[in-house]
Formats: sequence, C-alpha cells, structure tokens
Amino acid sequence: MAFVTEGNLTDLAVKRWATARSPRLAELMTALVRHLHAYAREVELTGEEWAAAVDWLTATGRISDDKRQEFILASDVLGLSTLVVQLNHRFSADATPATVLGPFHIDGSPAAPFGADMSDGVPGTPLFVTGRVLDLAGTPLPDVVLDVWQADADGTYEAQLPEIDEARLRATYRTRADGTYCVRTIAPRGYAIPMDGPVGGLISGTDISYFRPAHIHFLIDHPGHQKLITHLFQQGAEFLDTDVVFGTKDELIVRFTERPAGACPDGGTIDEPYLHAEFDFVLQPQAHTTDDEVTA
Repeated sequence: MAFVTEGNLTDLAVKRWATARSPRLAELMTALVRHLHAYAREVELTGEEWAAAVDWLTATGRISDDKRQEFILASDVLGLSTLVVQLNHRFSADATPATVLGPFHIDGSPAAPFGADMSDGVPGTPLFVTGRVLDLAGTPLPDVVLDVWQADADGTYEAQLPEIDEARLRATYRTRADGTYCVRTIAPRGYAIPMDGPVGGLISGTDISYFRPAHIHFLIDHPGHQKLITHLFQQGAEFLDTDVVFGTKDELIVRFTERPAGACPDGGTIDEPYLHAEFDFVLQPQAHTTDDEVTA
C-alpha cells in the first residue's frame, strides 16, 4: 500500500482521477492535478495563502447571480477567457474573429425589428450599426439572429442595475432576405469593470488598468455555422491597447462616422445628429466533431 509523501502525492492523485469513466474527463482532471501541484510547488504555497484563495473563491461564488458572473470576470482578467476563445475558434482568416462573452450577457433579450431602437430612451448619442451577415463565400445569410447588448453612456450594463426589471440596451435582431441588419442604439463608452467584488480587490493590488474600451457585444447564430461571440470597438476609443479582458482585435475596430440630422440608415429620419458604424459579419461553417462529452 502506497502511503502519501510529498514525492508521490501528485502521482497518487493523478492515478485516482485517471479512473474517470469519461476519457475526456480523465484527461482534464489528471492534467489539472499535475498543473495545480506544480504551481503549489513552484511558489511554495503557504497554508495562509491557500486559505486566502479558498476565501476568495467563496466570495466570488457568493457575489455571482443570474445577472453578475464574477467567475467569468475572473477568467476574463486572467486572459483565460480569450485563450479559450482562441483555442476553440481558429476561424478562417476571412471570418469575423471571436472574442469574449463577458460577464453581463442576459439570455432572452426581446426581439426587435430592423432598425428598432434598443436604447428606448436611455440618454446618449444615437448610433446606427448596419451591414450584412455573410458566409465565407460572400453569400448573404437571411434570418440570422443577432443578440446585441452593451453598456450605457455611463458605462453601466443592465445586469449592474438590480432595480431594472425590463430589457435595457439589449435586443435580438434578424437579418433580412438580403442578409442586411440595422441596429439602433446609443454610442457606448469605455468603462471600468466592477471593482466592488473579489476580482476588483485582486486587481487593486496591481498596476493593471481595469478599463475596457467602448464596444458593443454581438452573439450571432445561424444554422450550419459556428456561433460567433464578438464585439465591435469604436475606432480611436481609449483603452484599446490596454483592454483589461484582452478582447481587442484589429479586425473588430470600426469607425463611428458623424452624420447630420435627416435621413438615417433604417429608412426613416432623425431630428438630431447621429453616429453610423458599418460592419459585415462573416460566419464560419459549423465544425463537425466527435469529442466525448464530459460527464462526471
């Protein structure tokens, strides 16, 4: 019988987790054990530091709810979210690149027709985002779902406003028969990630910038194509090169052009100046995989 020593502990733990009935779960857990043990040995983790880490994880769980996901935020600022995106979305160079989901997406946003204003009276500079959704061959895709959400002109999301009980600056649009879409909203602005929780407390002990550049989130879904989670960033915005969640990509930076009052992209008119951004999203065909499902 092998009793535990510092020298054999990792091998014993790996052997136990290798008994997982799912081959993929066994692969994931044995690698996790090896890397966690290697980390503890490398930094010579103390008991006090381990306890502090457990307290931090507990606090992260307690502050998370259906509108705030502090664990996603932690993954974002560590660069893990972006790494996972990169590993799982090795798209064609012609496809629109993916980026992080972020912690503030809310399922079930209301349907909005072409050009509908998802800002619904929220103060800010009017912004129209228009373009097409295409496949890799350049063929327009009809009836594509675009789930869109963003922060307001103060950098605040609906998920950060517990008193709000209806959709705010979020909606789902669909492309028309010719693949075109039109989103009406307000210009976003750069903002600080939430600094009132465990992630903010950790960042406060560093010189890391805790700001994100102005952007709008898109989750684009169409049968036969890979789901695309991405952003559009405003050209010239602050913090593009120091995005705290490592989400900025050159291909996603878009000019917000100033337009005078009058005709607007939805076919109507507007009585005040507005901004207009144009962008064509290009979707990657659905990948076919046979990976084992991870189950406990």
